[in-house]
Formats: sequence, structure tokens, C-alpha cells
Amino acid sequence: MEPRKNHLLWFITLLQFFLSYTTADHESLSTRNSIVFATLGRSSYAFDIYTLPILGQRTNPKELKITDGESVNYNGHFPAPSPPSDQTPGPTPLNLVYVTERNGSSGIYLDALYYEVTDPTARFSMKDRPNLVGDYLVYVSTHEDSGVPRTSWAAVYWTRLGTGLTRRLTPYGVADFSPAVSPSGDWTAVASAGERGWRGEVEELDTDIYIFRTEDGSGRVKVTEHGGWPSWADESTLYFHRKGDDGWWSIYRAILPKSAQISTDSVVTQRVTPPGLHAFTPAASEANKSFVAVATRRPDSEFRHIELFDVVLNEFLEVTRPVSPHTHHFNPFLSPDSARVGYHRCRGSDNGSDNGRKSNHLLLENIQSPLSEISLFRIDGSYPSFSPEGDRIAYVKFPGLYVVNRDGSGLRQVYTGTAFSTAWDPKRQGVVYAGVGPTFASEETKVDVISINVDDDDSTYKRLTKGGKNNAFPSPSPDGKWVVFRSGRSGHKNLYIMDALDGEEAGLHRLTEGPWTDTMCNWSPNGDWIAFASDRENPGSGSYELFMVHPNGTGLKKVVQSGSGGRTNHPWFSPDGKNIVFTTDYAAVSAEPISNPHHYQPYGDIFTIRLDGSGIRRLTHNSFEDGTPAWGPTFMRPIDVEHPNDGPHCSFEDCHWLSKFPNHGVEGAPSVSIKVQCGQ
Repeated sequence: MEPRKNHLLWFITLLQFFLSYTTADHESLSTRNSIVFATLGRSSYAFDIYTLPILGQRTNPKELKITDGESVNYNGHFPAPSPPSDQTPGPTPLNLVYVTERNGSSGIYLDALYYEVTDPTARFSMKDRPNLVGDYLVYVSTHEDSGVPRTSWAAVYWTRLGTGLTRRLTPYGVADFSPAVSPSGDWTAVASAGERGWRGEVEELDTDIYIFRTEDGSGRVKVTEHGGWPSWADESTLYFHRKGDDGWWSIYRAILPKSAQISTDSVVTQRVTPPGLHAFTPAASEANKSFVAVATRRPDSEFRHIELFDVVLNEFLEVTRPVSPHTHHFNPFLSPDSARVGYHRCRGSDNGSDNGRKSNHLLLENIQSPLSEISLFRIDGSYPSFSPEGDRIAYVKFPGLYVVNRDGSGLRQVYTGTAFSTAWDPKRQGVVYAGVGPTFASEETKVDVISINVDDDDSTYKRLTKGGKNNAFPSPSPDGKWVVFRSGRSGHKNLYIMDALDGEEAGLHRLTEGPWTDTMCNWSPNGDWIAFASDRENPGSGSYELFMVHPNGTGLKKVVQSGSGGRTNHPWFSPDGKNIVFTTDYAAVSAEPISNPHHYQPYGDIFTIRLDGSGIRRLTHNSFEDGTPAWGPTFMRPIDVEHPNDGPHCSFEDCHWLSKFPNHGVEGAPSVSIKVQCGQ
């Protein structure tokens, strides 16, 4: 079978930004400029969708890549073939519907169909978990604001191909994840927390399994508590994953009654896979109900792999580990005849199988912006900041501090140690401030603020703080005379102001004081305000709100908070000083975290807000961790900027918590046999 090269249906992709917003929406943004932000590990994903034969096939199978080798492609689905017609001779094609990120936006592509429609919602959003049933596409989208802080925007919709008619299936006030449509198309199963919503989980979401009618969302009923990622084997059998009381992620089966009323009391739930390994994200098929495809993490492997679990013989069959043992494989799905399994993984260099093409390594990835005045970019690093002219960007990659021209040229490492929280001096040419030392550390940890002249050949630097009591997040005043920073010198992380040229020895003023954490400070362009994140309303809770205060310590006011117990971090003023960009869990999570590589905080999205707390806008939609935004003074052309150096491929990490193997070596050994596909 040859992979299809053309993507002939562009579906549920994002329209041009000006279709969704009016000029009145932007009246507070007086000039065109740019925002750059970081996303943990995202620049290394380079995902493509692959497939392998799974039953009755030749020995030594080879992975077949069936997406374009250039975009970021994931979460595929093999739809059932359309009924054959006399006008369509030849073999039935194996179609593929999948999520793709390309040209700065997220969309759903369907290969090998010959018509196209556009997204009738015309909104910026994340699209995920597509299911194609006949001419209806069922999927997750985040295009509708939940209207409630710290509440997910993820909801399930269907759109009819050819007409673009779209209907929401998820009730308002509720978020749904990971939809799966039954073989008949009559029912859709989802993972959902219902009305209780998201409560800050970053590993296993506190969701249950619900089903409802695909036609209109009616008949919604909870079928089992505590579960995620449902998959239908037939109209009355669902598989799903759950972290058991013994600490192992396992696959479970829910058997729905065929005659009695469906409820959690009438549904029979059974554990399918044994303890001793983590098994999750199941894929079942009506064509062969003797097995399910699953992703696994075994104690003897550092990588996530795809395996089959035979539910009759109670044994595993390894699929991807014999073929590509040192790569993570994600989220399996089965062909309609159960002869092939699909999944996504990082393509890397692919040993030349991409016909000589390299994975694009981008320094700055253009992200379609919902605001026409702002170009939006994801940087291959963290803690970016713009030079006063906007022509250069400083950023960090752990370890090291780098400076680069905004077109990708002139990349230089100017500091080799661990650095974070960069900021440029507005008056002294080429001077960058940074915190140097360990991140996420205690008040006593040795971290100091330095200034470094990046235009000097030897990149000389000066240490501005003394004593190392976790001094970080420097931000200079617009006249270049002072620097605000956070310090743990009192035993609590509060804000201080020091002399910009000679540091605290030439002048030090305490700005905030209290038994809480004030941090991530940024000085406004007109000098009137300092914005910062603080947990002062619930010290030590991990919940942060955004505040502003005058440099003389007066006028303290809260700008925004994210519900109860939420996070709003890393504020940065717009060049005109009228808005703030920040990262937050205001929109909660958009997908089950286990379906992605590791993200410490899989809920971060980039938002902007006016200084009076009005006009909050969401700029990014994804299930990753977006953070550390910076707002620059110039408008960068919305095109990708390639990295001048070819960086490491596939350098992201799997979910750290999947490396926890309870009772390993005692009761952790699998109680079933393991076979290697094709006898390897």
C-alpha cells in the first residue's frame, strides 16, 4: 500500500483572522506589533501518522508514513469506507482523517476526498479527536467561550460535509473530551467531568464516561464513573482507560445493557489489562473484537509503545517496539477491517525515508492571530524579550542565554549558565538583564540578577544583586534608571527596586512586603505601573492572580484572576501600555493530558486583557503548555522563521508520571504473556 500524497479536503481549518473580529474589538490597540511566547517541547514534536500491519502480515514489517512529513500531524482516525458505487472501480481506499497544525493554525484534514468546505464557525480554536461517520465529522473544538473563568472551552460538535452545517452536541456549562462514535453512528461516547468541571488536575482528569445520541446530543447519560478515552467495540461494549487504585493505568470494559435503561448501576464494568505496566488510550474495532490496541509504558522501557491486547487469550502482542524501539508512539487507532493500526510519532530524520526532506526546525513558528494588529509566534526557547527597536530577541534554552535577529540571523549564545526571565534595557544599547541560577527554587536558593552587554565580543556581565536569595525576574523602568525584581531575601518572595547600572549596592527600595509570593514583574512603558503575579490572597496555594502597583508602592489593584484557585502568570505590557499579555489556566484544559507528551502545566494559554480588567481575549488554543509571553514594539511578518542551526529532533519527554511503576519488582510483573510481532 502506498501512502497518499495529496490532502484534497481542507476541513475545519481556521479562516483569516479578520473574519471573526470587528474593528471595534481592537480600539485599545493603537499600533501593530508582535507577541512571542514559549511552548514546552513543542518545537521538537514533528509528528506524523504512521501505520503497521497487525495480523496475518509478512515478517519484518516496515512503518508506513501516511501524512506529509512536514506538518505536525496527530490523533488520526480511519473512517469506515463509504458504500461502493458502480462509478468507483478499484479497491476501497483507506481514508484518513486527522488533526494537523500547519500554516499557523490547527485544523482537521481528510485525505483522498474531492470536495472541500470551510469552517462555518469562523473562529480560532483547537480541533481534536476527529471521527468521520458517513458525511458527518464529529470532533472537539474550543471555538466557543465557556463564559466562566477556569472552565474548559472543549466541546463536541458535528459538521456535515458538503453543507458546513454544524451542531453543538455538548451541553453548555459542560466540557467534553475524547469523543468516539459507535459503529452504527447512533451514539457518541465522551470523557467528561459533567457539571463539576475541571479542578486543576494535570495528570489524570477527573472524568466519567457519558454517551449521547450523535444526531442531536439527546439521551445523554453517564455509563461509568472514573474513566477517559472511550472506544466502541460494538453498540453495547466500550473500552476506556482509568488509573486504578493500585496506581497502574489500565484498560477497562463497560458492557451496556441491551434492554434495560442505561445507568451506572446497569452497566457492567470490568478491568481488562493487568497491573504491572501502564496501558491507556485504547482503540477497539467491531471487525475484530478479540483484541484492543493500546499505548503502553513498561518498566523495562523508557518509551511509549503501541501493543495489541488479546482479550480472549489475555496476552499482549508488541507492535511498534520491535520496529522503532527508541521513539514514543501515541494514541493508536484501527482500520475498519482491523488489519492495520495507526498512530503518531515524531518523524525525526526517519533514516532517509522522507525522500531526503528534513523536519523543519523553526526558531519562530507563526501562529495565526485572532487580532489583525498582532502577529503571534512560538519561539524555540523560553522567556523571550524584544530589544527596544524590536529587531532582536533574547531568550533562554536551558542552559544558556541567546540573542538572535528576528529574521533568524546572527544567533549567538551570550551566557552559558542557567538563565531565565530576560529583559532589555530601554536606553543602553545591547544590555540585557536576566536571572541566573536554578528555576522554581526556594527563597534561599542562590539566584541573582545580572546585566550583560550582548554587543561586547566577550559578552561581559555584571552581577547586580548580592547574596543570591532567589533574585530574579528583572524588568527595567522606561527611563533605564531602575530595575524591579523579585527576591526571597526576607524569607518570602517580594518585589524590590534597585539601581539599573550598579545594582542594589547603589540603591535598593522594597516595593511589596508580606508572607506571600510576588513575582514575574513587568514595568509599564510609561513608567506608571508595575504588573506582577501574586499568591497573596491564598499564600502557598499555587494560585496566582495578576496585580498592578505604582512604583512608589501605592495604588495596588487586581487586574484578573482565574476562577477559584487558578493561575494567571507572566504579565507583559503592550507597547502602548494599555493592555497586558499573560499566560493562564482561564480556559482550563482542552484534552486529556495523557494523550500528549509531558507538560508540567497542560492548561496554559496566552490571553490579553486591558488594565481595568475588561476585554479579556484568548490568543492561543491547544492542549499544550504556552507560557512566558513578551510583547514587542514592531509588527513581524507572520511567516515562519527557520532556525539557523538544525536542532535536535524528537527531544521532548513522555509524561513524567508514567515513569512511576508501583510495586515494581514485587507485584508489578505482568500476569500475562508477551509476544513480539512477527517473531522478532
